[in-house]
Amino acid sequence: MFSVYPGLAPWAAFWRRFAARLACADKLMSHDPNTARTAPEAGDARTPESGSASDAFTATASDPALTEDLALALLKHSDLPTQALDRLSRNRGIMKSRKIKLALVEHPRTPRHISVPMVRHLFTFDLMQVALTPIVPADIKMAAEESLINRLERLSQGERLTLAHRASGRVAAALLLDPEPRVIHAALENSRLTEAAVIKALMRRDASAAFVSAVCHHSRWSPRREVRITLLRNEKTPLSRALEFSRSLPPVMVREILHGSHLPDATRKGLLKDVAERSGNSAGSGF
Repeated sequence: MFSVYPGLAPWAAFWRRFAARLACADKLMSHDPNTARTAPEAGDARTPESGSASDAFTATASDPALTEDLALALLKHSDLPTQALDRLSRNRGIMKSRKIKLALVEHPRTPRHISVPMVRHLFTFDLMQVALTPIVPADIKMAAEESLINRLERLSQGERLTLAHRASGRVAAALLLDPEPRVIHAALENSRLTEAAVIKALMRRDASAAFVSAVCHHSRWSPRREVRITLLRNEKTPLSRALEFSRSLPPVMVREILHGSHLPDATRKGLLKDVAERSGNSAGSGF
């Protein structure tokens, strides 16, 4: 066949080398204690250059003829030696592949001096995937989130909207301060967003009126006690919502909250008057 298609001969040779190396590596890394001590039998795929599992993987990772599919197959080995991962990262031909970069960053044994710098060069939604992948180390996830947050201003509204829906809670929290109301609403619906993140965003002086209003009317966040307390301290909370929130809390607590609140003076006076009337009615009723 290869005499008819001579151009295929080099690829066939590479496939044979690759299969031999992986077969040898898998055999050596098996749990059978007798496997590594047996001599190669006739027809065995082992080659002289693959005397150990580490050597087999490293030789394959270094091969300049390595293809994307074969490199991805190699990276599926969770116990891949760090030396093989290092050699793969230096294989210029294969490292042009977006999929290989992502798989290398996500591999649990990739050295930090390789994965951390590589994170910064990933595509936006590849970064999102890294931050959400359970097996990825925490510091790599954090680096991916930082890269995403740092490039938010350069992304289109559609990209930010998708991230608001699907990204990690930390990225969703950053998008609460987005100038577009649609993005803000999407971030508030993100299932990974935490109450602490919402409160932290509300406490920022640059929190937009659109964000504050969205939280005030949100069915998931507005009923929460700590969120209501924070909203009563925010200068952009509408009077009607502030009145509703204050009436859900004990008068003594409301007075304490309003003492350090940034609400407009007119709003604070109106709320204090309402608290005084509630306290008077309670006293008159015998409470």
